[in-house]
Amino acid sequence: MPNIRPISDLRNYTDVLKEVRYGERTYLTKNGHGEFALIDMKELDDLDKMLAFHKLMDNLHKAEERADREGWISEEEADRILGD
Repeated sequence: MPNIRPISDLRNYTDVLKEVRYGERTYLTKNGHGEFALIDMKELDDLDKMLAFHKLMDNLHKAEERADREGWISEEEADRILGD
C-alpha cells in the first residue's frame, strides 16, 4: 500500500523520511492531489540504470532497422571509417 502524506507533514521531515525505503516511496499531496514523491536513492539509481538501458536498446533497435533498410557495411569498411 502506498504511503501518502500531506505535504504539511514535512514540518516533521525526519518522521516522513524514516518511512522512505527501497520499493516504498512516499507520496506527498498538496490540496488533496499528488504533488511530489520521495524515493530511496538506491531505487532512483536503479531506475536511472533501467531508463538508460531502455534508451540504449531502443537506439540499437532503430539502428538495426535502419541498417536493414539502407544496408550494412563490412567489418573492413567499419575499420576504415573508425580509423583502425
